[in-house]
Amino acid sequence: MGAAKKRTKVELVLMILVTASIVRQFFLGNYHNMFLGVLTLILFMVPKLIEKKLGVSIPAGLQAVILIFIFSAEILGEIHAFYVKISIWDTMLHTTNGFLMAAIGFAMIDIFNRSERFSIKMSPYFVAFVAFCFSMTVGVLWEFFEFGMDWFFQTDMQKDWILPAISSVKLNPDGANVPVKVAVESLVVNGQEWNLGGYLDVGIVDTMKDLMVNFIGAVVFSVVGVLYLKQRGRGKLAASLIPQVREEEE
Repeated sequence: MGAAKKRTKVELVLMILVTASIVRQFFLGNYHNMFLGVLTLILFMVPKLIEKKLGVSIPAGLQAVILIFIFSAEILGEIHAFYVKISIWDTMLHTTNGFLMAAIGFAMIDIFNRSERFSIKMSPYFVAFVAFCFSMTVGVLWEFFEFGMDWFFQTDMQKDWILPAISSVKLNPDGANVPVKVAVESLVVNGQEWNLGGYLDVGIVDTMKDLMVNFIGAVVFSVVGVLYLKQRGRGKLAASLIPQVREEEE
């Protein structure tokens, strides 16, 4: 009961903050940001929808992480431009996403694994591996989405990076398959020189960085998941992060 109250308090505080942000954006005339606020409130309902549709109970710890993640991505990241103001903001969110997606994948496989309708029983390590693969697949699909938005709608979801040097076989004067490293001292775009301190990389570094930190988040949760399955419910940390089948439906 205490955990449920804590979860309700977190949700209530975040909903108040989001509502205040929606009202503020309305008076500022930023209707796009106002829509993002409304979208955030809708996303807040997803955990309860999952509980109802799948017959599972999402622990207070995991639900709090999900809600804070949504708030951090939409309200702080998009509306208040934390993605630009704080250089590691995007990295933190992608790491958390890797962790959360592994938790969701882990829960789905664990629920099937414990069901009497399935005769195949998987080891804790295999369940954790599937959860890891699920998280990485979601991460890749998200990067596809970011690339699609940038390519077709000229957004900048795959943030640019400044590289002080590049290494390429295209720059080899002999045409050999040997990369030549070149320090980039200036950048000229359409005849205008930009003093950026290097070469403008359009998305490749950002995409690989996102997948790497997604990998880290997925690995961390996979380890937590293995320990949880081997001890089955005795670990308080894992129990607070892994959805459970409701007792009346087990």
